[in-house]
Amino acid sequence: MEKIPMTPAGLARLEEELKVLKSVERPAVIAAISEAREHGDLSENAEYHAARERQSFIEGRIKELEDVISRAEPIDITKMSGSTVRFGATVTVADDDTDEEMTYQIVGAHEADLKAGRISVHSPIAKALIGKNLGDSIEVRAPGGSKFYEVIDVKFG
Repeated sequence: MEKIPMTPAGLARLEEELKVLKSVERPAVIAAISEAREHGDLSENAEYHAARERQSFIEGRIKELEDVISRAEPIDITKMSGSTVRFGATVTVADDDTDEEMTYQIVGAHEADLKAGRISVHSPIAKALIGKNLGDSIEVRAPGGSKFYEVIDVKFG
C-alpha cells in the first residue's frame, strides 16, 4: 500500500469533505430517492434516476476519500526551512521571457488546486522545481513548448 504525501491542511480538507458527504449529502440523496419512489413508475421517473446517479457519485467519492485518507502521510512543512525546493514549499518563479511572477505551493496530487496556487508534486513544473535552489533557472517542457523560469523565492510553512 503506497503512502500518499500530503500537507496537514490538505488532509484536513479531504477529511472535511468526507464528513460532509457522509453526514449531509448521503442522507439527502437517500431522502430524494425515497421521495422520487413515491411518485410512481420508476422507469420514466427522471427525479429517481437523477437521485440514483447522484447516490452513485457520492458513494464512489466516499470510497475514494476513505482510501486516500487511509494512505495519507502528512508532512509537516512548518518544520522545514532553507532555499531548496521540495514538497510543501511555496515557490515564486519569474518567466524569463515576460518577467511575469507566479507563486505555487507544491502539494500532493489529491490536494492540488491550480486556482488556489497549489500544484501537484507530479506536475511538470513541480518536477522541474524539486531540488532547485533560490536563483536557479528551470526549463519546463509543456505541450506548447519549453518555458524557462527563475526561482526567485522559496518559503515553507
